[in-house]
Amino acid sequence: MKEPGASAYRADLAYIHDAGFGDFARHGAAAVLELLHRQRVRSGLVVDLGCGSGILAEALSRSGFDVLGFDISRAMVELSRQRVPAAEFRHASFLTARLPRCVAVTAVGEIFNYLFDKENTPARLGQLFRRVFAALEPRGLFVFDVALVGRVPEGRRRSYTEAADWACLFEAEEDRVRKTLVRRITSFRKVGDLYRRDDEVHRLRLYERAELLKRLRHAGFRAGTVKAYGELRFPPGYLGFVARKP
Repeated sequence: MKEPGASAYRADLAYIHDAGFGDFARHGAAAVLELLHRQRVRSGLVVDLGCGSGILAEALSRSGFDVLGFDISRAMVELSRQRVPAAEFRHASFLTARLPRCVAVTAVGEIFNYLFDKENTPARLGQLFRRVFAALEPRGLFVFDVALVGRVPEGRRRSYTEAADWACLFEAEEDRVRKTLVRRITSFRKVGDLYRRDDEVHRLRLYERAELLKRLRHAGFRAGTVKAYGELRFPPGYLGFVARKP
């Protein structure tokens, strides 16, 4: 049986995401640190769900926090371990990750939208919120962002990005009725004198703002939303959530 996430950010796309699309995690890290410092929290364990290549974990670790990261992509976990040797990273779905006592939980980069794990349903996400609440210290922080219905306003979008040793082409198609988004990604990475091609299909479930706030408050959180991480404004159909445990 294929393990959950076997087709999630394989080696080449993980490399490309780290090399060319890391600014979102960097801004997210700065926003999380600012929120923690406002509460005069400058140490403790932060659990990073969907840690990616470890960009957020690196910033937290450098600021004095311990970090435990989870990702469903083995390639991302390997990049994280190389980037932040002082932190701990585990290959796991956020749905099955064991959450120890911590001062904060983060999930930056549409983590809860991805359907790499077929068990990712709205009900299971609600269960995760309750597990996060139980793991957090009093006044603990839960920060994440999601793609909403309307993430692709035009319904379908095509684009590409390139650098010296890679190129990435993608098509995104949204179904507003089913509240789903499909991204078809073709990557080219230079290996020696040639370029290696890979194709991935990412399926996402899209959410409504009110639905997530209701689930957060049902779990016990005091929650609100943000439209930016610092100077990084979110695109249409994207929203951040900041929840605190009383």
